[in-house]
Amino acid sequence: MALAAASAVVFVLCARLQSGIPTWVRWESSTFSDRTGMYTVALNRKTVSVKYDTCVIWTSPEGVKVQKALSWDVDNDGVEELVLLCWKKGRYGAHRPFWVEKDEDTWSQHLFVYAYSPDKISPKWMSSYIGQDVADMTSNNKEAPDARLWLRGTEDEMTSWVWDSWGFKKEDTEISFCVFGDVLVHEPIYRYGLQNEPDFGFLFENVQQMILDSDVAVINQETPLTDNPAMYGDYPRFGTPAQVGQAIVDAGFDVVTCATNHALDRGVDGARFTKHFFDAHQVVCLGIQADGEGAEKPYALIRRNGVCFALFNYTYGTNGIRIPDENRGLVHLLDDAEKIRGDLAKARSEADFILVFAHWGTEYATDPDEFQKTWTQVFLESGVDVVVGTHPHTLQPYELRTGEDGHRMLVYYSVGNFISAQPYKRCVRGGAAQFTIALTPAGYQLDAYGLQPMTIVWHPGGKYMTE
Repeated sequence: MALAAASAVVFVLCARLQSGIPTWVRWESSTFSDRTGMYTVALNRKTVSVKYDTCVIWTSPEGVKVQKALSWDVDNDGVEELVLLCWKKGRYGAHRPFWVEKDEDTWSQHLFVYAYSPDKISPKWMSSYIGQDVADMTSNNKEAPDARLWLRGTEDEMTSWVWDSWGFKKEDTEISFCVFGDVLVHEPIYRYGLQNEPDFGFLFENVQQMILDSDVAVINQETPLTDNPAMYGDYPRFGTPAQVGQAIVDAGFDVVTCATNHALDRGVDGARFTKHFFDAHQVVCLGIQADGEGAEKPYALIRRNGVCFALFNYTYGTNGIRIPDENRGLVHLLDDAEKIRGDLAKARSEADFILVFAHWGTEYATDPDEFQKTWTQVFLESGVDVVVGTHPHTLQPYELRTGEDGHRMLVYYSVGNFISAQPYKRCVRGGAAQFTIALTPAGYQLDAYGLQPMTIVWHPGGKYMTE
């Protein structure tokens, strides 16, 4: 009897191998309803049936073996579709490419999408061979425009698919950030630019490829912009030619941080001009708000590949210049821990990742001070994912912190200057914080991080460049 049982097991295994479907496939059984509750989908024994009310209106086609099914609004039109991860013989459907004479007689994986209707289930999109071995299929449980289909391979590799007008399109599953330090335009820099290269393109000439290679490029505009030459100025009250802002736009930056201790060097008008300038050029401007924007907006949301990021920007102060009572959000201050905790919690409910750009620390110090350490702990406890610091004008360490709840947070205490004419040796060395968010079986997570060192170089003739 034992021998007979063993033979039966071998027979079943051989039959499965001869079917041409890999042995790693996990055939699921499930029953679920669409969001309206009118349709009930049952997957059992590799076959799907759909009921409308109590009547079966559709069964998956013969010759199709269903590995997994889900109901989901794949095309972001507000109406769910039925999605099947399935197997069939041949790589193509009814219409194969003209250069293919004969379809293969082997099993391959496909995605089938069907539309619900009261009396039938209609084919909407039937894929050719997927091109990868898919162990599992899930949605990211988001609404339009962020809805994505996630496919997990047999080695836990993940792909993300978004619905295009014709069907699913695979998109990049890595989102890269590059964050540069202080743009601190002293008089020697802006005088050289105005007299020799008035578009100020030389400031970003050597980092252009880094900007282009990143999905999100960020830079700290330390000083307020102005289009009034009478308002140009150096330390202690800076005023930077608006052409520098235009160079930031032309270089391709996505985000600029403006909450700094110099944000009010040219008063409310300087902050207002700076905010309106970047808004007008579709660059996300963080940390300052102009009059008329209504209630304080502590963060901005940006999206890349279906992932939502909440971006915060704070400064420790404004060099003693008072923020007007009628616009307390003019410059975002790093001062009220309970309020900031609340803002971070609200952002966590809306976004997948939280990034904080903090203007903090002790000038010219190469290690973080107690203020930085205190706020780092606040951010860690509040679920922030990445913190990038500016203001010390020097490079400081960066590290990956882990909270008591297991949450990980990457913090760059200071990335130093991007451009300045400060004479101290430690101020000519800066860096670009580079980190990548990647899709994993647990969702999008921090995947890689580092810092690209850079040096400010003075060239004969008065040109300052970052190299």
